[in-house]
Amino acid sequence: MTNRPGTPPSTPARRAVGLLAGLALGVALLAGCSSEGASTDCGLDACTVTFDRGVEASATILGVEAKLVGAQGDQVTVEVAGEQLSLTVGQQATEVGGFAVTLDSVTDQEVKIRVSRNPGN
Repeated sequence: MTNRPGTPPSTPARRAVGLLAGLALGVALLAGCSSEGASTDCGLDACTVTFDRGVEASATILGVEAKLVGAQGDQVTVEVAGEQLSLTVGQQATEVGGFAVTLDSVTDQEVKIRVSRNPGN
């Protein structure tokens, strides 16, 4: 084996760092989040979406679009995967298109929902 000057040998630690960096990039691409008038916090199988109230707010998460349609009091209407849902805080998850959707909180400034993949789908 020829050892070329200026080319350090590959070490297991260096390979591990490269592998971890690649995995982190892959996770970010899998989550595939984008938003307008909203912020997202995504993992592999679930996202929390915080919509700003008073603007047209939407987010693309887990391969589907989620939109805030309206909010009045503690009841919110959202559209997830093309279907409108009416949600209230504390209500059990509503299933739509292979996802479970829950309303986490509602304030004068924002609406926060959680969208997760159903494990059986």
